[in-house]
Amino acid sequence: MSDEPTVFVIDEDELARNSVCALVQSLGLKAESFASVEEFLEQYVEGRTGCLVTDLRMFCMSGVELQEQLIQRRIFLPVIIITAYSRTQTTVRAIKAGAITVLDKPYSDDDLSDAIRAALAKDAAERGKHLRHQEFCSRLAQLTPMERMVLNMIVSGQPNKAIAKELDVSLRTIVNRRHELYAKMQVKSSAELIRLAVEAEKHN
Repeated sequence: MSDEPTVFVIDEDELARNSVCALVQSLGLKAESFASVEEFLEQYVEGRTGCLVTDLRMFCMSGVELQEQLIQRRIFLPVIIITAYSRTQTTVRAIKAGAITVLDKPYSDDDLSDAIRAALAKDAAERGKHLRHQEFCSRLAQLTPMERMVLNMIVSGQPNKAIAKELDVSLRTIVNRRHELYAKMQVKSSAELIRLAVEAEKHN
């Protein structure tokens, strides 16, 4: 499966779909179009990168309802919603569900282009963060029980002296174990180690 990001376009109106796809392709990006939310959900392969441009009002499922479906299915594509029927309540609901933006028709090509670039940048950043989290958890699983204990004490904010006293070992031993932890976890500082450990705990 290619890692090339794709802009998935969902709209019941064929002319509207084609218009968005033409804009996407003019940006040098790949576009795929779907006439319904159901068609997209049936064909989307988990893990594909990119973003989604969808009309707000469709026959079977609205753009906001699609967002909620994506969350339930753990599909984390950034979403751009286009609408000719903008209402503050709907916009708020869409943004709270994670939409990058809600564009009113007629929108400018520049506004949609900027939104697509922002959505793709967000997708790349989130996937990079997820990959770093997976790598950290993999390294975490390889720690010995003693190393895990020292890590937990570091994360709880205990200084080297307190850790050495609690484990009944020398201060030099703890200093060495701290550096060994840095090497195993591929971090350069306590701050980085603590940040990654806290993020890993949030995801578990």
